[in-house]
Amino acid sequence: MKNKKTLVLGASTKPDRYAYKAITMLVEKGHSVLAIGQNAGEVAGIKIQTKAIPLKNIDTISLYLNPARQRDYYNYIVEAKPKRVIFNPGTENPEFYQLLQLNNIKVEVACTLVLLTTNQF
Repeated sequence: MKNKKTLVLGASTKPDRYAYKAITMLVEKGHSVLAIGQNAGEVAGIKIQTKAIPLKNIDTISLYLNPARQRDYYNYIVEAKPKRVIFNPGTENPEFYQLLQLNNIKVEVACTLVLLTTNQF
């Protein structure tokens, strides 16, 4: 399996959150992980940043932000030029899908945890 540099956007230090579980599983599966969340902290050795960080060679952005909170990151994500953006359950956003597709970024409405568990990540 290839290491896919992934940004978890909407990261959390709360173990019951899916973003937390995603960071943990991504690390376990050997992917390089970056994380941005509302609160600083650390999950599975990954520091959660609270501000946008420079992104280079990002394969995947896994979203854990509701559509209203995603708007602040539209330009940031498009400028990062990831290969794909995964819209996890609860983050579905047809307005953003169009913007990403116009910029040749693949939209995947899926669950990062399921993709990792079934080796489809």
